[in-house]
Amino acid sequence: MTRLSQLAETLIGSEIVRLGNQISARIRNGEKIYNYTIGDFDPNIFPIPWELEAGIIDSYQHHYSNYPPGEGVMELRQAVAQFIQEREGLTYDISEIQIASGGRPLIYALFRTVVDPGDKVIYAVPSWNNNHYVHMTGGAHCVIEALPENNFMPTAAQLEPHMQGAALLCLCTPQNPTGTTFSQEELKKICDLVLAENKRRGPEEKKLYVMFDQIYFTLTYGNTQHFNPVSLRPEMKAYTIFIDGMSKAFAATGVRVGWSLGPANVISKMKALLSHIGAWAPMAEQKAAAGFLLQPDAINTFLTEFKARLEERLWAVYQGIIALKENGYALDAITPQAAIYLTIRMDLVGKIYQGRKLENQGMVTDLLLSEAKLALVPFYAFGASPDSPWYRLSVGTSKTEEIPEMLSKLENFLAKLQ
Repeated sequence: MTRLSQLAETLIGSEIVRLGNQISARIRNGEKIYNYTIGDFDPNIFPIPWELEAGIIDSYQHHYSNYPPGEGVMELRQAVAQFIQEREGLTYDISEIQIASGGRPLIYALFRTVVDPGDKVIYAVPSWNNNHYVHMTGGAHCVIEALPENNFMPTAAQLEPHMQGAALLCLCTPQNPTGTTFSQEELKKICDLVLAENKRRGPEEKKLYVMFDQIYFTLTYGNTQHFNPVSLRPEMKAYTIFIDGMSKAFAATGVRVGWSLGPANVISKMKALLSHIGAWAPMAEQKAAAGFLLQPDAINTFLTEFKARLEERLWAVYQGIIALKENGYALDAITPQAAIYLTIRMDLVGKIYQGRKLENQGMVTDLLLSEAKLALVPFYAFGASPDSPWYRLSVGTSKTEEIPEMLSKLENFLAKLQ
């Protein structure tokens, strides 16, 4: 076989895609699968705000179908600046804002902008796709294993030994896959480490930048609060690049409008790189997003109902899992905090099912799907250890009436284990 590029030959296949293919095959064969793997929304259950939808239709009817400016349309960058000022008290000039077709191109552009081959990139596991972006840019992986006792968020104590010489620190809160968040004090400590490391470096040395993914920041529940580096430590503005957008805040994953905020010198290079890739958000969607972000009452009305419906689902599953735990099954879950995810523990390795011993977590995952009809994403799909018993459960496509059914099927399966 003809060899391709080193990158193409060494790309790692997605465990989520493999699991998704299994689920699709079973559904095609007529099976009822309780699919909690998708980090997306069913638009029949969670439609986008009607004001945004109407704005998109109106924009196309007014023939906004040409190329947008490379950095994003002016009125959208202005609207993003106002939205972030109102929601987080952050002040950014339009020269410090870059628009793209969702968060992924922005993440890739940031990696390409600050990471040279061999540069150290620090990230925790489990986390979404950091390992793949490091691989695609030739960086050196510096992996921190986040622990359940810290809600799977990295701590300053874990990060401190690795800061020297790093080019990029990847942080995400609320986090995919865990649905957990940084506390104010822990994020302050991490910011102080970054500031100290950059102060230590000479004027000719590259700085340590922070990729701060807050794509879920509007989706917090109960007493959970979202914090960001620049509000906590204003000096962090010189080193922080936000990844944000409409995808998760407004159930608008297919609308493809994302934005980065950061130092103008970094943003300008990301713009230049994206101009060669062409990963622009569509013109009509940008125009509509600009109009929608300037409607705080509409935003508040949407978020109130949207969050309530998501939280209802998260708590229903959480309470069901804890009830199973209290009945003696080897399950556990972390209290819902944010995003659309629940972190669940399925500690079933070593159990016997119909005479067959569950020898590893892969067997547990496969058996949950085949016997309990329950599809979850294992944390090892997010870079965690292959023997991690933890899973991501997403409620973005779930129906409330099916949650008791799912829990009942799960209990029936668990009762057959020895």
